[in-house]
Amino acid sequence: MSPPVVVAVAITGSVPRKADNPALPVTVAEQVEATHAAYEAGATLAHIHVRNDDESPSSDPDRFAAVQAGLRTHCPGMIVQFSTGGRGRDPASRGLSLRHAPDMASLSTGSVNFPTIVYENHATLVQDLAAQMKRVGTRPEIEIFDLSHLHGARRLVEAGLMDDRPHVQFVLGVQNAMPAEEHLLDLLLAELRRVLPRATWTAAGIGRHQAPVMDWALARGADAVRTGLEDNIRITRTRLAASNAELVGLAVAAVAGHGRRVATPAEARAVLGLTVLGLAG
Repeated sequence: MSPPVVVAVAITGSVPRKADNPALPVTVAEQVEATHAAYEAGATLAHIHVRNDDESPSSDPDRFAAVQAGLRTHCPGMIVQFSTGGRGRDPASRGLSLRHAPDMASLSTGSVNFPTIVYENHATLVQDLAAQMKRVGTRPEIEIFDLSHLHGARRLVEAGLMDDRPHVQFVLGVQNAMPAEEHLLDLLLAELRRVLPRATWTAAGIGRHQAPVMDWALARGADAVRTGLEDNIRITRTRLAASNAELVGLAVAAVAGHGRRVATPAEARAVLGLTVLGLAG
């Protein structure tokens, strides 16, 4: 029997605005409510960004803590993953939220071109964020935007800054970065299995690529899938997604369509090497 699939929901991100999709959750209360609905729909991992009152990206650790507290109350067992991503955020502030010891945190291990900026992840910043995660017991999710980033992750293992079983996410379809092409996923997977053979993995498709990338990942036995308004605000070219929960529903259906089932919160924690909630961060 195939192992269960973790459904991750990236509820907000740093780029979309309510002008793009009014369903985007921005305030702490909106984020908790939207994540609870996604949890009820089958999501067991929440990827969290927070925003300032003007919707710009924020690194305010108090806002991260407030979202985490709400999810602990309303989404029992759900994995809380903070973003340490860099769009619109001061590099020196990107790790401030880690003091609250989330279950997981995203970690990009190299720089890359994005549509309008260079997403800069200097080696010393990457090492510092990894060290902070290790210190508070937060498991990293390694964000792979380029093949070389896998080797950046391997260097963190060799330096003792993380164990050799990280969760790895391939990001496909960002303009000016890695295209959403199926053969590239095969190439990335082959290299992952060579340099980090014990890693769990998933793949995220951006925008219109969300559904096909999810199918490619499931067909290759991925440990998780990712959906949510951070990556994709539409159901079709002409219809906006009504909520993160609607996108989660489509992901759950995709999992079932590949003959697999969605992980419970406890199963999701086991898959990703986390302690059962109540005992962990």
